[in-house]
Amino acid sequence: MIEPGKLFQLEGGQKRRKLALTFGALERDILGIAEKGTEYSFTSLPRSEYIRQITKILLKDPKLPKSAADELTALMATENFDSQAELRLCNCARNHLLKIIGSFPAEWDLVIAPHAVPSAENGTVRQRDFFPGVCVYAEDIRSPFNIGSIFRTAEAMGAEKVIVSPHCIDPEHPRAVRSGMGCINTMGWERMSLQELQEKSDLKDLPVFALETGGTDITEFKFPQKGICIIGSEELGVSPEALHRADYGRVTIPMTGLKASLNVGVAFGILMQKWIESLDRPSHCPEKSSSA
Repeated sequence: MIEPGKLFQLEGGQKRRKLALTFGALERDILGIAEKGTEYSFTSLPRSEYIRQITKILLKDPKLPKSAADELTALMATENFDSQAELRLCNCARNHLLKIIGSFPAEWDLVIAPHAVPSAENGTVRQRDFFPGVCVYAEDIRSPFNIGSIFRTAEAMGAEKVIVSPHCIDPEHPRAVRSGMGCINTMGWERMSLQELQEKSDLKDLPVFALETGGTDITEFKFPQKGICIIGSEELGVSPEALHRADYGRVTIPMTGLKASLNVGVAFGILMQKWIESLDRPSHCPEKSSSA
């Protein structure tokens, strides 16, 4: 956290970006899921007062619409300014800031959902829960925004890891990191070919299926408890080689529109929701996944 006085001294765009990050960090702190090193730590200033002070800095922004200023002022004046009131003010302030900055709507929900098992130390989340053996193989995804979205969905839904093909866009591409909203840093991931997928000791015995047209309706498909789902490129879909490797079968999302077309990230989100509906909830995993 940065002192309000220092925030006030920053200029235009830099001030807005820092304020947005600060409000986001405060939201995570309020929810008890602050990342290590970002916990609220000013002992001489209650968190509620700190939030009010940095909101006052935002209120002086010449680009802040009057309607937004009125909304923030009303939230600051909440009589019972408890943690929920703090959270509402931080979230509202951050969203108005991101709109001024020009961030995409998809980036407005920066706050990570509360985890079931925070650590004993300051309530900070240091590890993630996931469904062991639930993996996705991203084959030749070329769009950094799509690969970031895939990571974000995989992390949110509890996949253990993302595997990317040799010709897949680098998950650490700046635009992928941006659309992944930090999930690329917390998800386990590896880069390997289909052949290596067949040979790797911890993966070779997992059933493999593909998300592609011409398969079993997703409402009828029997998802495995553990497995690898192959998703293909935006233009070409899953390759013939990957379809051959998908020994468990092929799952298809039924569509009724004229175009009958879904973005790969959206399609993967639909699939993951259906997959986890069929699984037992994960027990807490004591070890955090890390990128390979």
